[in-house]
Amino acid sequence: MQAMVYSTHSTLLTRLSEGVDPAAWREFHDRYADLLLGFARRYGIQPADCDDVVQEVFLNLTRSMKGFEYDPSRGRFRAYLKTLTLRTIFKIWRQKKDAKALEDTEVEEKAAKVDPEVEALWEEEWRHYHIRLAMRRLGGEFSEKDRMAFSEYALMDRSGAETAKMLGLSVDQVYQAKSRILKRLGQLIMEQVDDEG
Repeated sequence: MQAMVYSTHSTLLTRLSEGVDPAAWREFHDRYADLLLGFARRYGIQPADCDDVVQEVFLNLTRSMKGFEYDPSRGRFRAYLKTLTLRTIFKIWRQKKDAKALEDTEVEEKAAKVDPEVEALWEEEWRHYHIRLAMRRLGGEFSEKDRMAFSEYALMDRSGAETAKMLGLSVDQVYQAKSRILKRLGQLIMEQVDDEG
């Protein structure tokens, strides 16, 4: 498994704003589709509608990104992405409701944009997104056994002894794999967050 190579955040946004760049859109999708799906699920969207949310957000982005100039002083891109995702979620809900319930949905949409619970959901999903992205980026930096040891011990809550026995490693090797991978994950996550501004 090879490590993933990404453009910097601002470089990617510039590539998207310049027009049709299929590779840039694939990279953008690889980076953010998982985040949008996760947030839609956390927000309570039916599984059948989660893919529609992602597709609609990307459709809206293709329209709005042409000529887009990223200016961090005006706000973070992730805030823009959250707003666009919430609009999409409520648009899908409005399409499924009767006319009488539309006004209630509009009130809910306005409230959601400033609701601390919604912000907490977005931030939690954002943190999980960065962990998943960093895990994908680890790729070839660690052996498959090290990654499996980390996954079983640190993520699946198996004991060090169980993990060692299952993978044919010593308990010390399991601990070392966890320590090295956690350290590298922390570095990658910091790089990702710094890159986003």
